[in-house]
Amino acid sequence: MTFLQMLILAIVQGITEFLPISSSGHLILVPVFLDFPDQGPMLDIAVHIGSLLAIIVYFFKDAWGLARGGFATVGIGHAPEQKRLFWWIVLGTIPAVILGLSIKLGLLNGVAEDWFGLVVENEDLLASLRFTDLIAFNLIGYGILLGLADYFGKEVKTFEQMTWRDGLLVGMAQALALIPGTSRSGVTMTAARALGYGRVEAARFSFLLSIPAVAGAGVLIVPDLMDAGSEMITEALITGALTFVAAFATMAFLMNFLKKASMLVFVLYRIAMGVLLLWMF
Repeated sequence: MTFLQMLILAIVQGITEFLPISSSGHLILVPVFLDFPDQGPMLDIAVHIGSLLAIIVYFFKDAWGLARGGFATVGIGHAPEQKRLFWWIVLGTIPAVILGLSIKLGLLNGVAEDWFGLVVENEDLLASLRFTDLIAFNLIGYGILLGLADYFGKEVKTFEQMTWRDGLLVGMAQALALIPGTSRSGVTMTAARALGYGRVEAARFSFLLSIPAVAGAGVLIVPDLMDAGSEMITEALITGALTFVAAFATMAFLMNFLKKASMLVFVLYRIAMGVLLLWMF
């Protein structure tokens, strides 16, 4: 893969991971529109790890607080509030883990064929889900839900007020992002806004909840990294580093943007892109 290809992937991931417009949907469409070879799961994970590092750096105080909560759980230190938030984040991660493992083990292949009409080849549901029309419908459908939640949602809660119920509900929404076109940040912000979190707090909640999910995805690819050649590892490291820069800049923009504007521009973009994909394909 050339440096230009890695740069484009990094920019696409860095921007779309934090804007509620579906990073996975855009990453799947990059090789379609630019005639690049499919980047494969390793570079997909590399760009997500770059995004994860950007979250940790940008929200360092919050991330360190969650780490303190984790240490307190095993008896190291005393941080009751951080410990509570740590466990609510863990609880919110469980739905995505369960659904992800079910897909990985092929347990949902029959459901996909019966409910969605997807023909699963080689027992690989994730590969079967890479359909342009599926991305388009999710962009439109979840975009409309985001608009409704943002318009009608109250702004009365902060991240520190998160309850186990809120953590679980937003975590269940996060699990839906395994399907391309949904947008992890978009669907979790939608759930958080519907539960009464302000726009900035919804984004903060969404990004912090992504830390264990993205970290877990990185752990799962370790065996592949061990078997990969040095050239592929180098490509993954470069792409991840470029993604970090793009992601950090995008996150800073979004957090400032949401202080003075609504989600409407993202809703309109999702609908327009979805319609365009349906028309083209």
